[in-house]
Amino acid sequence: MMRYSVTVLFLLFALLLGSCAGAEPLRSGEHPPVRLTVWQTYWDREDGAAEYAALRRQVEAVSLFAVCYDENDALLVPDEVRTMLAAQKKGKAETYLSFTNDVLGKKRVEKDRELLRRILHDDAAIDRNVDAIVRLTRELGADGVELDYENFAKEKPLLDRYMIFTYRLIVACVQQHLKLRIVLEPSMPFDAGFAPGAEYVVMLYNLYGKHSGPGAKAERAFIEKTIERMHALPGSPSVAFATGGCLWQDHHVIFGGGGEKRFITQREAEELAARAHAEPVRDEESAALHFTADIDGHKTEVWYADSETLNAWITCAANQGIEQVSIWRMGGNHEIGKVRSR
Repeated sequence: MMRYSVTVLFLLFALLLGSCAGAEPLRSGEHPPVRLTVWQTYWDREDGAAEYAALRRQVEAVSLFAVCYDENDALLVPDEVRTMLAAQKKGKAETYLSFTNDVLGKKRVEKDRELLRRILHDDAAIDRNVDAIVRLTRELGADGVELDYENFAKEKPLLDRYMIFTYRLIVACVQQHLKLRIVLEPSMPFDAGFAPGAEYVVMLYNLYGKHSGPGAKAERAFIEKTIERMHALPGSPSVAFATGGCLWQDHHVIFGGGGEKRFITQREAEELAARAHAEPVRDEESAALHFTADIDGHKTEVWYADSETLNAWITCAANQGIEQVSIWRMGGNHEIGKVRSR
């Protein structure tokens, strides 16, 4: 009996070791074609336009980020967004205005939950917001609306109001012949009852970031598990991946070392690596690059994506049936033109 038990344990250990050792690194490869959408942002207009030009032959839609709210809860369109839209209307790609719950005023507030409580607090407020979004999109001449409200899903009453809002926005966009994209955080309950009539774009990023310790914005298991959950959503599956990465300083210092956590672009990451004479290493589970170095007296760890990382993520998603991929964002990248939609 003892010999049998030892044999079984040995076989189980060998099986586990073999499965781990046999796992293929995440990498780019052949995959079904995907429809590619990119974001351009108002704070990085010129660099974003240059990168879009390098990728435009593969891009089918452009989302212009972002329309925000002012301190009186009225929609606010940065001048740069108007300029980007005017330029994009000369091309063949579809154009979307991205509406966020950011507030621009004397103080900038990102992903403002209090704002959502006000503009969605009853049916009349919802109708006013829907009307304002649709009217502005028509006036500016974009092909569609992109809704990107975040940081609220854990608050059930607010989620319920948001769902009612999306139903009415879908109807209004259909009536006004506007396309509609709705961006969802990966933590969103996809089985909440989303209605057909929109492209639901799930953010497959920020697995690691300022809210956590060091790591890649996405990795294989995260991509696969989130896509599996997306079967609850109506319509053709759509996901988004993010360029750039994040920097963590003094993360492992027990009492803190006065360092920072912040998002960085690929270009910034490469400049830091060159300055510190660090050699980035590609992670097998995420295809992301990472390095550690002493920078300005801080123990620093950096993880970021390059074009190979993005292609590996796209390959992984497309081979799981994803047909539409969006890239956040144009600007701050190196060789973005190497990203492949097929």
